[in-house]
Amino acid sequence: MESVAATETPEALAGGGAEAQQIEGATENMPPVPDEIREAAKLAPDHWLGMVDPTWNGEGAPPAWAVVGQWRSGLDGEIVEWQDNEEYRPSPKALGWPEPADDVDAAVQLAATGYGPGEDVTRALAELSQAAVFVTPGGDPLSATAPDGETPVVPLFTSPVYLHTSGRLAFELMPVADVLDRLPEGHLLYLNPSAPVSMTVETDALREALAQGTVEAPGEDMAEHAAPARPATTSGSAGTARRTSERRGAAEDVSSETVQSLL
Repeated sequence: MESVAATETPEALAGGGAEAQQIEGATENMPPVPDEIREAAKLAPDHWLGMVDPTWNGEGAPPAWAVVGQWRSGLDGEIVEWQDNEEYRPSPKALGWPEPADDVDAAVQLAATGYGPGEDVTRALAELSQAAVFVTPGGDPLSATAPDGETPVVPLFTSPVYLHTSGRLAFELMPVADVLDRLPEGHLLYLNPSAPVSMTVETDALREALAQGTVEAPGEDMAEHAAPARPATTSGSAGTARRTSERRGAAEDVSSETVQSLL
């Protein structure tokens, strides 16, 4: 029995369906067998054929955590067995999360699932020209508590999508640097509470990124979407900082490598 190189198959992450009943070891996590794997099986009987999560785009052999699992071809070149990879970390796409609303959201999703560095979150946040915060009657940024029940935070919205799904509350648009200057002592920033996954950001790392002159004009100005001052929103799941793995059935608090951990 030999193994061959893993194959990236984006369409194969949707679920195995009825076909799984005919394959030994099939589980609910087994994707449909893509055509590329079937062709490879006919060319390589009695081999293991792996599948890589398409979100992983590194060079060389993929790490074990990026491999969804592997199929085994029988002596007749047909797929006869599936084997889950216990080390696999589902990517945002595999978890069914919606497309990121902006660069910050994309960086958070990748960092939360282990497919991107936490530093990218701080970098993307530093490149924003402005963000939104809820404000108190006195005009100060509204304080809250992170899901750990202890960490004081100020919710910060980088996308009008998440701002408008967090409730009909007064907010103010301001440069990220100004948010830091008005942040209450001991507070962290809490990114997009109504997003599929949220994250707390340590202020020192963000100040350093801003000081390095990384601020650039974004491709889309949030102000174009932010009016009125009290958003006309419907419903939202504000306040969650947890991601749910459909494969593991577990919810975990998430934070960046450059932010305070809530794990």
